[in-house]
Amino acid sequence: VNSAWSVAPAMDLVEKANAYEITAELPGIDEKNIEIKLANNVLTIKGEKNEEKEEKEKDYYLSERRYGSFQRSFQLPEGVDADKIDASFAKGVLTVKLPKTAEARKAEKKITVKAA
Repeated sequence: VNSAWSVAPAMDLVEKANAYEITAELPGIDEKNIEIKLANNVLTIKGEKNEEKEEKEKDYYLSERRYGSFQRSFQLPEGVDADKIDASFAKGVLTVKLPKTAEARKAEKKITVKAA
């Protein structure tokens, strides 16, 4: 049974106080098969899955292969410190942190809501 893994994984982009964070669930992928590139303010995440399973029994032989690749690109939000982008991969979840520049952090101003 050959089944292609063609569905792009779900990715979330969340804005936090001092950084943006992209998370992606990538079960069955090895960190060495993940590639992250930054060019012209666009962050591209590529991944490749190559999974093989073989079972040999007296009466039957089963070979399963799952393979495929995905690519997702994100336009970097304004005020990201590109030199400090950091990526980590743990338990099948990729986390890419996009720290905000000092100016971008200062630009946020809290507005007090007063009772009318």
